[in-house]
Amino acid sequence: MSKKLEKMASIDAQLRLLAPGKVSEDDKLVEYDALLLDRFLDILQDLHGEEIRETVQDCYEISAEYEGKRDAQKLEELGKVLTSLDAGDSIVVAKSFSNMLTLANLAEEVQIAYRRRNKLKKNDFSDEASATTESNIEETLKRLVGELNKTPQEVFDALKNQTVDLVLTAHPTQSVRRSLLQKHARIRECLTQLNAKDITPDDKQELDEALQREIQAAFRTDEIRRNPPTPQDEMRAGMSYFHETIWKGVPKFLRRVDTALKNIGINERVPYNAPLIQFSSWMGGDRDGNPRVTPEVTRDVCLLARMMAANMYFSQIEDLMFEISMWRCSDELRVRAEELHKSSKRVAKHYIEFWKQVPATEPYRVILGHVRDKLYHTRERARQLLSSGVSDIPEELTFRNVEEFLEPLELCYGSLCACGDRPIADGSLLDFLRQVSTFGLSLVRLDIRQESDRHTDVLDAITRHLQIGSYKEWAEERRQEWLLSELRGKRPLFGPDLPKTEEITDVLDTFHVISELPPDNFGAYIISMATSPSDVLAVELLQRECKVKTPLRVVPLFEKLADLENAPAAVARLFSIDWYRDRINGKQEVMIGYSDSGKDAGRLSAAWQLYKAQEELVQVAKEYGVKLTMFHGRGGTVGRGGGPTHLAILSQPPDTIHGSFRVTVQGEVIEQSFGEEHLCFRTLQRFTAATLEHGMHPPVAPKPEWRALMDEMAVVATKEYRSVVFQEPRFVEYFRRATPELEYGRMNIGSRPSKRKPSGGIESLRAIPWIFAWTQTRFHLPVWLGFGAAMKHVMDKDIRNLQMLKAMYNAWPFFRVTIDLIEMVFAKGDPGIAALYDKLLVSDDLWPFGQQLRANYETTQKLILQVCSPYILDSAMPVIMLLMLARCCY
Repeated sequence: MSKKLEKMASIDAQLRLLAPGKVSEDDKLVEYDALLLDRFLDILQDLHGEEIRETVQDCYEISAEYEGKRDAQKLEELGKVLTSLDAGDSIVVAKSFSNMLTLANLAEEVQIAYRRRNKLKKNDFSDEASATTESNIEETLKRLVGELNKTPQEVFDALKNQTVDLVLTAHPTQSVRRSLLQKHARIRECLTQLNAKDITPDDKQELDEALQREIQAAFRTDEIRRNPPTPQDEMRAGMSYFHETIWKGVPKFLRRVDTALKNIGINERVPYNAPLIQFSSWMGGDRDGNPRVTPEVTRDVCLLARMMAANMYFSQIEDLMFEISMWRCSDELRVRAEELHKSSKRVAKHYIEFWKQVPATEPYRVILGHVRDKLYHTRERARQLLSSGVSDIPEELTFRNVEEFLEPLELCYGSLCACGDRPIADGSLLDFLRQVSTFGLSLVRLDIRQESDRHTDVLDAITRHLQIGSYKEWAEERRQEWLLSELRGKRPLFGPDLPKTEEITDVLDTFHVISELPPDNFGAYIISMATSPSDVLAVELLQRECKVKTPLRVVPLFEKLADLENAPAAVARLFSIDWYRDRINGKQEVMIGYSDSGKDAGRLSAAWQLYKAQEELVQVAKEYGVKLTMFHGRGGTVGRGGGPTHLAILSQPPDTIHGSFRVTVQGEVIEQSFGEEHLCFRTLQRFTAATLEHGMHPPVAPKPEWRALMDEMAVVATKEYRSVVFQEPRFVEYFRRATPELEYGRMNIGSRPSKRKPSGGIESLRAIPWIFAWTQTRFHLPVWLGFGAAMKHVMDKDIRNLQMLKAMYNAWPFFRVTIDLIEMVFAKGDPGIAALYDKLLVSDDLWPFGQQLRANYETTQKLILQVCSPYILDSAMPVIMLLMLARCCY
């Protein structure tokens, strides 16, 4: 019996051995982790018996021993235990480890929030101020003024004029089901409350029961979607974060910015209409390679977002009416209130509060009551249009644009300030104004994305119908000449008799949807695989032909390595066109793609070409007097350009942000960015603080000799990467056998097909199967392949280059971030696991190829560590070391 008790407690003991002394007095990670695992193992035993629990614990312990000593025999032993299980038990054990890892992640999230709260109480941010991955708005402002000699007014002016636009995308979609995400949130909440200082014994017992209930519910819930999500499902999932955290998180964050400004001597608030944070979306607008995103889907998601926004405003307006009960007001507001009072209905039974006519003696409530009426009609009209396509509510009873919505609120704000009630004005009303300025009537602005070839097909059909030739076959100069002559003219280009394929109809109907819906629903029109000025002019012409009254700004997206190299010249040719320069009014946005460039040439070459392309694009824009906004299409994983926000922004080339930063927040990382209130706050803080710091204190530019070395390394890295991924005849077969690529492609993770073209090879694969498959085998090949060959080449050429690489690492943020992220991936990787996949799945004739790749991995890792210190094992990073160790067993 005692042996069994010892066995059952072993995981708890092993967890505690990872941290014999607490990392700090705030550390509760091991305590949280042990508590959750204890509860889970009890549940596992109740549901599946003691034998399964013991099997799970045995596997955990063998895995821990393997991770501690990297003893290949332990890996063999683990494999034997697992392969000896029958199918049913295998599923239970696999699901158990998946749940245990999730619980470890939840423990970490609660621990981070706990430490954060303690730091807030003590006002101690000393470690965050120096942390390489953190941006604290208060510390950033103090550093700019105290250490970098900026005046408080300079900081304030820069801050209130900067914009961070976060673009939520669906792909790769959050792979965890919303049903599970909600249960995980409740587990976090229970764990947080269990460790509150004022908890009573009864509270503790009830919370413990709730915790067990939620852990069991998560374990008993299917982790896999049995049906693929539709684009509307993805949009609803993405928009749920607005309801849960972002909606209230934005005004809360802006109040913290006000406080930080006050602490450096600025006694003004950030103006409510300052565009500090903006939100856009690709969910339901990104049709590149996704046939499921139709014009009808785009229309639906716009109306749904409009309905959600009106509903959230409506749910707050009555609270605002309760709060603003004053009778003193300006003459202008009194006159408006009297007019509205005379014309308003006496009874509105569908309201919960203030359903009778508000008396004229409460003028603010009269004004806000009218705002409430219009919000009600705005919501109901969107609901009716969404459900049936028609509405019996006249448009004039709704808010048609954000200016109409802001005007009565601004009138109330101005009146309160004029009557000496500014503290009241700066309460909930200011928060409401900031929400309206941030979210508008559309909640988010929807970007439309389409591949350039689809526009070419439409124009080819038009020119053939007009019998003037084939647009597809024309040279670039001829295309531009014809497009510009049509853009300068006014005649309609085609009528209803234009012969249309299904694809052409889809493109034109998308433009018709854009023309029919309110213009504030939309952001940019992004052209993927853009290569030349005609790609941009084609969209401008199609917008005009489809009667888009307020044309969307057209954004070329450069993704492949060759496209990035040619981007500055293509944009220069575009800016040299007089018609186009007049059209853009001195502003242009260009998008650069991190994911496809990495898949095309490898991470090192892609990162360096993205860096150079930005520098050159900004220079071209300066020459033509155009303000350029760079739109960064970053993924969530390192292989797709991901990494800590703070590092990503501060390693961008100098003078490329200038207070305007647009970036994708991929579906796979939305939960970790906005899943909890404190995560939402920190995400907004990181983007805002790092963007401000980059603009006011740009990173150092690379020395000419550093550039030359990077150019040389990039050529070697690209050659090495492509020789393996695209030219090695064994690679595709090895990839498909050694990784779960095909299985990922069949999973119902997202609405988008796993390939752009069903018949395509590696080059047409989407991120989910390409990056996720290598991550599953702990090999991470797309991230590191090419680095080793490049570094070996320059070191063999001249041993002094090693010292230069070290100098680059120490002094150049871009190079340091690039190397640190690779090192972090190596810390997570394990070629031993990859070898086990080979042994179990790969045919004998491909084993030598797998061994060759693993030898490359080991060589690359050694070369990387010659340039930098292994920070994971650095004694200054005990928290990271503990987090890594706590996960190794999974």
